[in-house]
Amino acid sequence: MSDSGKPRTVVSAEREVAAGAARIFALIADPAQQPRWDGNDNLADAAPGQRVRAVGDVFEMTLTHGVVRRNLIVEFEESRRIAWLPSEPGAQPPGHLWRWELEPLGDNRTRVRHTYDWTNLADEKRLVRARATTPQMLQGSVDRLAALAEEE
Repeated sequence: MSDSGKPRTVVSAEREVAAGAARIFALIADPAQQPRWDGNDNLADAAPGQRVRAVGDVFEMTLTHGVVRRNLIVEFEESRRIAWLPSEPGAQPPGHLWRWELEPLGDNRTRVRHTYDWTNLADEKRLVRARATTPQMLQGSVDRLAALAEEE
């Protein structure tokens, strides 16, 4: 909850990672890699060859319960920022956004910030899950991503 008593509609987690921004970004921008670092065990599979390169790109991901999500890229700066709006295939995005921001801190040091923003979420069925998304859940993904980037 925010100080006003209303639910926070933007949650984030961050940490420094002992790897370069390009290496970390490669793990995020290639959907086939995302299940490897998903800290919530929500992502099951994405077909290879969907590497994101620009705003307007789309990738599809199968979730662990078998549902497919279409993800529209709405922010993109190579090795710095990527954000997408998920939706059911053929449907308009309901308004929640996932964002990754990378800030190079020097040779092989990067600050990684992961944000979930459901400020514009209009689908009532998704509000319960959105409200339940915590910074700790996002931190799980950041930490798994860091472990992968630091070992490779």
